[in-house]
Amino acid sequence: MKNAVPTLIAMLALAGGTFLLRLAGPALRARVTFPERAEKLLEASAIVLLAALTATAALTEGHGFAGLARPIGVAVGGVLAWRKAPFLLVVLAAAGTAALLRLAGVR
Repeated sequence: MKNAVPTLIAMLALAGGTFLLRLAGPALRARVTFPERAEKLLEASAIVLLAALTATAALTEGHGFAGLARPIGVAVGGVLAWRKAPFLLVVLAAAGTAALLRLAGVR
């Protein structure tokens, strides 16, 4: 039980810090202004970050290539999302495509 106290303190500190960071956004939004160029760069950086995360998750598994089934499934989901299909359909089509390809032997 002695060893649990520092862990509990660390968890509470992290939870409090996370709460304060989340609270700081709305609280400081009216007080802090960015130049228009910086706002555009921040918007673009969010898109680039999401694209990088999507590419990493779609193309890699562990330290290697994930195979063709997963990226093809992600591409099917991406096309459906671009065509403004319902979210549930996008997810099911992407997963179904990858599953069917793996069932057919495509790794």
